[in-house]
Amino acid sequence: MHQKSSRARPKPAIRREYCKGCGRCIESCAQHCIALGTEIHPVSGIVPVELDGAHCNSCGLCVEACPEPYGLVTEELAAEFAEAEAAHAAGARPSRPMPTEISAETIQLPSGVPLIVKGAHASALGALLAGCRNFFGYPITPSTEGAELMAKLLPRLGGNFVQAPSEIATVNMMFGAGAAGLAAMTFTSSPGLSLMVEGISYMIGAELPGVIVDVMRAGPGLGNVGPAQSDLKLACRGLGHGDTHAIVLAPATPQEMLDLTMLAFELTFRYRNPVVLLADGFLGQMTGRVLLPDHAIRPGLPGWAVPGDAAHRGNLVTSIYLDPIEQEAHNRNLVAKYRRMASEARAAPYLCDDAEVLIVACNTPAQLAKGAVRTLREAGIRAGLFRPQTAWPFPIDALLPLLDRVRQIVVAEASDGQLEDELRLALDHAGARDHPNISHVRRLGGVLPSQQEIVDAVRAALAGKGDA
Repeated sequence: MHQKSSRARPKPAIRREYCKGCGRCIESCAQHCIALGTEIHPVSGIVPVELDGAHCNSCGLCVEACPEPYGLVTEELAAEFAEAEAAHAAGARPSRPMPTEISAETIQLPSGVPLIVKGAHASALGALLAGCRNFFGYPITPSTEGAELMAKLLPRLGGNFVQAPSEIATVNMMFGAGAAGLAAMTFTSSPGLSLMVEGISYMIGAELPGVIVDVMRAGPGLGNVGPAQSDLKLACRGLGHGDTHAIVLAPATPQEMLDLTMLAFELTFRYRNPVVLLADGFLGQMTGRVLLPDHAIRPGLPGWAVPGDAAHRGNLVTSIYLDPIEQEAHNRNLVAKYRRMASEARAAPYLCDDAEVLIVACNTPAQLAKGAVRTLREAGIRAGLFRPQTAWPFPIDALLPLLDRVRQIVVAEASDGQLEDELRLALDHAGARDHPNISHVRRLGGVLPSQQEIVDAVRAALAGKGDA
């Protein structure tokens, strides 16, 4: 004969901030102890159920029926949660050792012969040399060649190549890889970047690394596959909802496609923030001479990561803070990080030391502007090229010392003033109100400004016929 256990079965308890008011527990209760509530909970914004335990027989069916892990629990578990939350509010933390950070290693490489490769291929090689072994992407012209090379090489290197069903899926896969502390990247083009911006905001909010290479094409809408620079505004000022920023690198040659991609992986882990590399359609397809670096990187594992092992079990990656005070504190930390990113601003001036007119350009238009500078110099006009290698943060500290002797600035770009807007905003934030006159030459819709158009724009500006 079995003896009855003297231990009483636990009764249920509702944790109101987690209850979604779905009513499944109501249907499961034969004693009719649970009813729909009438008041909105201030934290969740949802109306939780009400529990009257007077007739509860502790059957536990309501706890089993609850789809929320922490909505309806036993009284004992509710007491444990309350104790832990009180300790958390008081500043106490579990005595768990901080996971050991595994540092990245530098591997020396033998010197080799130069390669002749496309810009997109150079960027893919840069990612591999930086230790990236995880690629997620959806094919889109004119960036697909970079993804194709990763698909060929990653399996041979023990890496992972996943063709996602969409750009939205791509960025969420990158979120997962970044949360695990892994180096991950994608290639996309302008419409694809538009689809990714919500996920990029989540990555920025959760402080996760990841490299997005955007080979810009003409828009709006589907546009065409010609080269453009009309994603500058999106990359510099529109990476999803919230106060979001990411370092935006702007290469101008296939060599810089490799070098700046390697730098992107260094920066994305240094700041725990996505990094965007902006190229234009010509640069992605252009073939050029590329010299491999003298080293490669074997990535480590950050102490903050959540790769799923026991050592990192106590870590948390999230972008949601239900308490407005916590959310504001988190945003203040992000803003402080953005200010630290200002130290990463980079520029490559060309013949600027004695320039009376500065041409400002990046990506492939900068190469055309360099030719224009040489033509103007041959004609006796002291022209120089100021080439931002970071579109954000704009390298204003490198520009300001050059302006004392400059009479005119001409911005050459393949968009309707998006680079010029970054220049003007940076000048304003730096307090440079008395700057030289700014004019421009712009091409739209898949056409780049030609060398001759830039020369003509400089001559017109110096003659007083340029745009104000």
